[in-house]
Order: sequence, then structure tokens, then C-alpha cells
Amino acid sequence: MAEESFQNNFFDTEYLKADLKGRSIQGGVATISAQGATFLLHTGSTVVLARLLTPQDFGLIAMVTAVTSFAMMFKDMGLSMATIQRAEINHNQISTLFWINVVLSLCIMLVTAALAPVIAWFYGEPRLTWITLAMAGAFIFGGLTVQHQALLRRNMRFGTLALIGIISTVVGIVAAIISAWYGAGYWALVIMQLAGAIAGAIAVWLACGWRPGLPAHRSGIREMLFFGGNLTGFNIVNYFARNLDKVLIGKICGSGSLGLYSKAYGLLMLPINQIRGPLTSVAMPALSHIQDDPKRYVSFYTKLVLLVAFLTMPLTIFLAVCSKSVIHLLLGEQWLQAAGIFQVLALAAFIQPVSTTSGLVLLSLGRSGRYLRWGILHSLVVVTSFVVGIRWGIVGVASAYAAANYIVLFPSLWYCFRLTPMSIEAFLKAIARPAIASLIMGSVILLSRPLLGKQPDIVLLCTSFVVGFFTYFSVWTLMPGGMQILRDICGYVTLIFPKKNKRFGD
Repeated sequence: MAEESFQNNFFDTEYLKADLKGRSIQGGVATISAQGATFLLHTGSTVVLARLLTPQDFGLIAMVTAVTSFAMMFKDMGLSMATIQRAEINHNQISTLFWINVVLSLCIMLVTAALAPVIAWFYGEPRLTWITLAMAGAFIFGGLTVQHQALLRRNMRFGTLALIGIISTVVGIVAAIISAWYGAGYWALVIMQLAGAIAGAIAVWLACGWRPGLPAHRSGIREMLFFGGNLTGFNIVNYFARNLDKVLIGKICGSGSLGLYSKAYGLLMLPINQIRGPLTSVAMPALSHIQDDPKRYVSFYTKLVLLVAFLTMPLTIFLAVCSKSVIHLLLGEQWLQAAGIFQVLALAAFIQPVSTTSGLVLLSLGRSGRYLRWGILHSLVVVTSFVVGIRWGIVGVASAYAAANYIVLFPSLWYCFRLTPMSIEAFLKAIARPAIASLIMGSVILLSRPLLGKQPDIVLLCTSFVVGFFTYFSVWTLMPGGMQILRDICGYVTLIFPKKNKRFGD
């Protein structure tokens, strides 16, 4: 019935309201499952490609990616989110937005191609010219899918989107491994992006039967453009803050150092993002629905923060303590220099997943202008840390970034929570137990590792995981109220099943 309704009318979502909760639960399960599958695919591809390619190969692609990832934001301009959130849409509006996205993508592709010699000159690396030209071609495929993906999300076709994401990832990875095996070198990483983009575009168009018409004059998209512009403004500012470190390292320290830094950062954040992404994507609409009920709002948000902290904090500590074994097992001996960077970045990753949820408060309460200003202030601190830290190389950049995350923590919480139902006290109370349990767990693992002697990495990691697991949950049981919170957290799992109607914020 849902399939038939979607195919007959892409814009009327009234049929979804009959079983909105059930669809939300199914969508959450599909998203989390896809995240898990993507994590395994990326981890497996990293293990294989790290042995077929060199740090310099990854560094070359990272130099170009720092530019192309920024440009990629403009193909969307926040218009997909405008399509999803707007109460009513029509064919003329979406067709107009589609062609805007296509034109933007084409322009970005041409501008990026024109900048190829400049990028090569900036880094002093002639090979970057052709790499940039090739990677610029992926933009047009992205622009062709923005509104189709938005319609799928609007109609809660999360299972379809999950399958599309997995298919495009598999196609890209297979193409990259085959290319690397036959000696393509860094071109294998370029092929991975292009093959994935093409496969994704084909799959999206096949899954969504909507076809755009001609752009319409006065179609009523002004408000949608304004909304998208605000969101894009934040994304631009945030992008600069998150990627200046790679630009500075590539320019001053070279491709080898950038390869070590980017791989350490990517490997650390990959599992964390698989947890944080689905939770925050589900939380955003839920918080918006209960924004007029302060009590439920605070209850929902603090439980979200607790759950994010409960999952990400022990994971970060475990990865930090076992960094050498993780790096050596997954990437190989040639990447062991990244272990120190991995540990330092883990200091930032310990608090970052929970601290960034403060932005959800502003977005869910409709304060997008304040959200943008918060992004600017936060970015200034992060950028300053990179500029200061680069004097001491990649370790200095990682250390300064970690320090910046803690320096900006309380000012960010104050700014985001001011004049909202949330408070800093409630936030700290939510993360206190996971933080304490995680730190004690890390200390026990660290003290126990010398007792294991010289063992294979897989043995060390498995043993450390078992020790950490029992230590973490033992600490929880000893803390006041810890057992009850553990029961509550286990109870969250039942939310994915439609048998119970208990609300998360209750």
C-alpha cells in the first residue's frame, strides 16, 4: 500500500500518518543496519587498500578531497532538507529545485576543474591536476539525485535509501580494489569515488519513479531557498573548521604526514559516527515535535545524550588504549606512526559526540540564525587551534584540536542552552556516569596489558575488550542508581519493536 501510494503521488504524505510510529521504527532499524553494513565495508576496504596503496597515495587524494568536499555542499544548498521539512510541496516546486541543483552541480564541476592547476600549485604536486579534473566529474551525478533522495526521505523510504547506499559503496570499493590490485595506485581511490557516485545515481533514479518537469516561474520556492541558505551557511563555516587542519598539514608537512593524520582521524571517527549519526537523525524530528512540552523535551534530550555517551565514550577509550594494536592489525606496520596521533585525537573524540548534540537543541527549536552564529564562534576557536598547533607538526595539530574541544565546551553549552528548556547541569549529569565508567575501564585495560606479554594483536584486542566490557558494566553496577539506568538503556532497545507504545521522552 505504501509503495503504491508513493508511486502514485510523490508529494502527498498523508498516507504515512496512519502508521507514523511504525514507519519511524522501521526507518530507524534500516538506517542503523545500513550504518553497520557501511562500517564493515569501509573497515574491510581500509584493511585491503592500506596494504595495496601507500600513505602518500591516500595523502594525495586527501589534498583534493579537502577542496571537493567543500564544493560538494553547494550542489544541495540545503534544498533537500527544505523538501523534506516543508508541509506541502508540488511538482513545479520540486522540478524547479531539481534544475537548480543540477545547474549548481554543473557550475561547481566546472569551477573545480578550473581550479585544478591552482590546487596542484598550492601543494607543489603536479599529479593533483589530473586527480582534481577526474574527481570533479562526480559532482554532476550528485546534483542529479538531490531531489529524488529528498522525496524518498520525505516518504520515509529509509530501507530503500539504505540499500542504495550499500550498493553504491560496494560498487565503489570493488572498483577500487580491482584497480589497486592491477597497479593503479592513487587512481584506485579516484575510481572508487566516481564508480560509487555513478552507481548511486542510477539506483536512486530507479528507486524513485518521479521525473522532473521544466522549471516553473513563481513556483513558491523563495522560503525554501531561504531555509536552505541558512543551513548551507552553517555547513560552510563548519567545513572550514573541520578541514583546515588537513590543508595546513598537506601544505607544510607533506602528503605522507597528511596520510597518517587523515587515516588516524578517519579510523577513529568511523565507528563513532556509525553510532552518533542514526541517533541524532532520529532525535531531530522527535525533539521538534515536543518543543512545546519543556518537561518531555528535557527528558528526551538528556536520554539521548546519555545514550550517545554510554556508547561512544567507552569505545573511544578502548580505541585509545589499544591504538597500536588497532593500527597494526587493520592498517599494517607501515602505519604505526599514526598510533600516537590516534591517541591524541581520541581525547577530542571522547567529548565531541555528546557536545555536538547541543546544536540539535537550536535546530529543533527553530533557532537557525543562532545555530549559524554558534557555528561561527565554534569554528573560530577550532581554526585558531590549528594555526597554533601546526608549529609542532601533526602531533601539535591533533593536540591543539583536542584542547579546543574542551575549551569551547562550556561556552557552547551555555550559548545553545540559553533561553531553552535545557541546562548545563542536566547535560553534565547525563554524561557523568558514562565518563567515569569509561575512564576507569581504560585504566584497568592499560594496567592489564603488560600482564599479557607478547601476543598477536587480535589476542590483545579480544582480551582487552573482554576486560574492558566487564570493568565498564561492573563500575555501572557499583554507582548509585547505575543498575536502574542500565535497565532503562536496555529498555530503549524495545523501542525498535512496535509491540510497546512507551515514548522515549516519558
